[in-house]
Amino acid sequence: MRIGSNTRLLAVLGDPIAHSLSPIMHNAALAALGVDAVYVALRISPDEFSDTFHTLGTLGIAGNVTVPHKEAAERDVMRKTDLCARAGACNTYWVEQGALVGDNTDVPAIAAELTELGVTGGRWLVVGTGGSARATTLAAADAHADLSVHSRNAGRAREFADWASALGVNARVAEPPYTADVVVNATPLGLAASDPLPIDPASVRGIRAALDLVYRPGATRWIRELQSTAIPARDGRGVLVRQGALAWERFFPEHPAPVEIMRAAVERALRA
Repeated sequence: MRIGSNTRLLAVLGDPIAHSLSPIMHNAALAALGVDAVYVALRISPDEFSDTFHTLGTLGIAGNVTVPHKEAAERDVMRKTDLCARAGACNTYWVEQGALVGDNTDVPAIAAELTELGVTGGRWLVVGTGGSARATTLAAADAHADLSVHSRNAGRAREFADWASALGVNARVAEPPYTADVVVNATPLGLAASDPLPIDPASVRGIRAALDLVYRPGATRWIRELQSTAIPARDGRGVLVRQGALAWERFFPEHPAPVEIMRAAVERALRA
């Protein structure tokens, strides 16, 4: 990869960020298509996010946003798509005429993964209350699903259920005994092998499918436990590729996203 004075810079912003495979995925695509650009990961603390985000916008740097900055990014962009505004979370941004523009490509990516898992409506249980949980809620709304939210913080769970209800979703705080057709882990739990399970699969009755938005080599322990009981379950690699391909179309509208190249790069990295 050659970097010159005309090389375009893109970045994914998060904290932590070392786990992100977005640079590997996007740089593989850039190399394959011969696009003069480079994609990097930037660790930015919550206290520094807003100032850094606006500085990147001033420099014309586009990219993605991950945990825990998606909600802050939605507040900071100057213009946003309807999907970004509805979700209250931004995971993709770029610059138009000097203004930061935000979108949410997580929503269609999550919806597509769940569709492939055979999920259509029913009862959804989302674990978490951050930006990824918000994207999952919009996917639930479009699927006309009932939603329950599980969080270690009862107050945040209540606020999140109220927010989802205001969108027209039949939402409530999850209470034991838990019952759900599909469970989505929208927390960072699972990034480290020593992390506790986001929720014990044995505590949820009726699971037909599960989606973990976290990915790691060998899959997360939560996904392995679900699969050991013959429950169809996927980790976050598919969502990563799908949202990345949609984001690419915002960054490089003149170049169709090389989806299979992006997918292969992610699979290689997770086998390493």
